[in-house]
Amino acid sequence: MLPNDLKSRSRALLMALAEGADPAGIYHPDAVVHAGHPWGDLTGIEAISALWASLRTALPDMERRDLIFVGGENRDDPRLDTPRAPHLVAAIGHLQGSFLADLIDIPPTFGVAHLRHSEAHWLDGDRFRESWLFLDLLDLKRQAGLWPLPPSLGTEGMWPGPATQDGLRADDAPWDGADALDTVFKMHAALLSFDGVSLESMPHAEYWTTHFMYYASSGIGMCRGLEGFRAHHQIPFLRAFPDRTATGHFIRISDGPYAVTGGVVTGTHSGEYLGMPATGKHIRIPVMDFYRLEGDRIAENWLPMDVPYVAHQMGHDLFARLRHYRGKPRRTL
Repeated sequence: MLPNDLKSRSRALLMALAEGADPAGIYHPDAVVHAGHPWGDLTGIEAISALWASLRTALPDMERRDLIFVGGENRDDPRLDTPRAPHLVAAIGHLQGSFLADLIDIPPTFGVAHLRHSEAHWLDGDRFRESWLFLDLLDLKRQAGLWPLPPSLGTEGMWPGPATQDGLRADDAPWDGADALDTVFKMHAALLSFDGVSLESMPHAEYWTTHFMYYASSGIGMCRGLEGFRAHHQIPFLRAFPDRTATGHFIRISDGPYAVTGGVVTGTHSGEYLGMPATGKHIRIPVMDFYRLEGDRIAENWLPMDVPYVAHQMGHDLFARLRHYRGKPRRTL
């Protein structure tokens, strides 16, 4: 059973953290935060505190603005045999504030910035035991006017919230619609039926509304409907990673018309991706997916992805490029 007031207690802790609360009161002493590139996995209060100190230095008047906040029992994934959080909350939104100091070599704009966050948290007792945090640093670079990649195929910009404006699921209101996660699993199964040749071998169109919106991480961008999804994301991804496979989900939750999954996709980098030529390397791609359903179809899908980590594995250090742009080029082989 989902613990009572799990979502409200979790959100209160996260709001306090953004406002400057000591992480020692938010996280267990041995907690782990999977923070993404370039931070990596952070263990213990000291490392977690350093991350939040750097964020508050860059955005000293930071406020947290969630677009979606959901929670639920974390369903098993038979592909994984590692210890599993029994329940999770998940959120997407922006850390908004005046961008006044460097963040990972991204220069301040001295104006308002919106740092996109996507995350999941395991509340164990009164503090978090484990967290997964995707901060879209590439989008922050875009806001700073220092874009390190070729132009995105989709549309870049600030993610909107759900069209229905009901993404903050503060309570456990009854839901009599289709189980959102079951619909998502059926769509995933359709995607995995790809024969390696024809897009029509993946009968996933029946699980989306006609004009669904797809909001992908910066570097991919936003697109609309099946044709937009295929042109701006699916075809480039399949050409780049024809043998792609999912290794398992650390999160599988549903909450009313919302569902969240997240894990790692792997594949051989066999074709150009995001403007980066094929390397032949085996690449790990950490991702999450947030879904909103209308009836038994997906109407909106938000896709956080660790693009800087993907680029790093391909031999492209997007932060080194940023330092070069700022007059700090590499001066040795």
